[in-house]
Amino acid sequence: MTEAIMERELDLADAPGVPLDHFWSRVVGAGRANEGLRAHWQSQLTQAHRLGGFDYVRFHGLFHGDMFVYREVDGEVAPSFHYVDLLFDAILAAGMRPFVEFGFSPPELARETGTVFWWGANGSPPTDNEKWAALVRATVEHWVARYGIDEVRAWYFEVWNEPNLGPFFRGTRSEYFELYRVTVLAVKAVDPALRVGGPATSNFVPDARFDGEVEDIAQHETVLTAPDLDALDWRPVWLEEFLRFCADNRLPVDFVSCHPYPTDWALDGHGNGRKLTRGVEATPTDLRRVREIVDAGPFPRAEIHLTEWSSSSSSRDFTHDYPQAAAFVVRTVLASIGLVDSLAYWTFTDVFEEEGAGRDPFHGGFGMLNQDGIPKPAMHAYRMLNALGDHLVHRDEGLVVTRRGTDVTALAVHYPEEVALSVPASFGTRDVADRTLATGQPKRLSLRIAGLVAGERYALEVVDDRHGWAMTEWTRQGRDGNPSMADLEAIRAGAGQGATTWHTVSDDGVLAVDAELRPWAIALLNRAR
Repeated sequence: MTEAIMERELDLADAPGVPLDHFWSRVVGAGRANEGLRAHWQSQLTQAHRLGGFDYVRFHGLFHGDMFVYREVDGEVAPSFHYVDLLFDAILAAGMRPFVEFGFSPPELARETGTVFWWGANGSPPTDNEKWAALVRATVEHWVARYGIDEVRAWYFEVWNEPNLGPFFRGTRSEYFELYRVTVLAVKAVDPALRVGGPATSNFVPDARFDGEVEDIAQHETVLTAPDLDALDWRPVWLEEFLRFCADNRLPVDFVSCHPYPTDWALDGHGNGRKLTRGVEATPTDLRRVREIVDAGPFPRAEIHLTEWSSSSSSRDFTHDYPQAAAFVVRTVLASIGLVDSLAYWTFTDVFEEEGAGRDPFHGGFGMLNQDGIPKPAMHAYRMLNALGDHLVHRDEGLVVTRRGTDVTALAVHYPEEVALSVPASFGTRDVADRTLATGQPKRLSLRIAGLVAGERYALEVVDDRHGWAMTEWTRQGRDGNPSMADLEAIRAGAGQGATTWHTVSDDGVLAVDAELRPWAIALLNRAR
């Protein structure tokens, strides 16, 4: 027997709704710039844009050695932009725009030789900030000359990535703030209307580990000993200090950015790590905190862009491949409406090599598309979110109803109440992902929507562990790490869409929908085309 989870009666006859910003699809992440030179990356970017409606793509490694940008002639900075042009041309051709991340250091300017990731990112400050500024200015000037100032004014420019973490910035907080100063001035020297921001810091923390110039590992003890993580006071890293620095030094801040992963990789006094997951309300709680800080700060008109976000910050978390990821996305997005300007899912594709290429078609990669461009459940989540209208008519926990003109669209999610966390991560094996998938009971969606046009047909599409999940067919095949072309096509066919039922508006303008939702299901109701 199933329990009614959403029994709603709505009358839309006099319900125009309020404007709904599709903040969730403004930005999406990708790995590094060089990966974007590949045909299948570019094809998948077009696919993600078509399905999810994404506007911008953000990635690391713009100035990395494999993009061959940095050059000097007679001691003067003289960059080469051939590879960058190929990439940016492809992004624009896909109907999207770059959300530019200035980083990491070119090898020629890196203060240290140590690197991070399989591809060797130089996570250290530049040796010469004047040459760094010259590189940034020359790059922006090149883009203006190539694409026109009106186009480039529509872009965003973010300074670095997660500079509070040693592997990504082997410097101090003050050094990052100085790097921001020289970078924002270099960009604004080209055109004051160009949009620049930061500090692009990592997940929120409830302790003093980042209160000083460099991270204090001893402060991790707060989370390691806390009986209830969600009772702690989680806050964004460096944000208030960054805003004060910019205000004190009269530096512009067009947007603020940080990364609200609902996780914390804490270390004990011996350097042993524990992977901790916060509650399911962590992300909207964090976004409200950022909104409060910005509204009360010296730059209240600054946009808020969360430029990385997912259920965890690991590219080997098997949960990324499961229906739980889709339910987490939908639930969190619906709870975060009206708080920020973007919440960028990390990432759109499994063509992503921080730990090297994935071994299997479904290896827990960040992507909403796997390496072969096969949609995972998270892609279905964004496809369904993209179908929502531009006016919000009704919202409560697990359900949203929107309209665009006379079209009405509803989106529901069944996030089992038995799971209080933001989807437990599953490392090493799929055991945790499988156990979490099996948690909870089916519940019933019961909708009565009045005020519609009699005779119109509506489709209800449900994606769950039995419908629209690529791993169902891959598992049936034996989970071969190197499937044949025929096997891949069968997997792709199984991942295409969910199960669809049809419903007709009655003569008195009422649409009645009754359906069973399995745990972790997402369901889209919209007018048949």
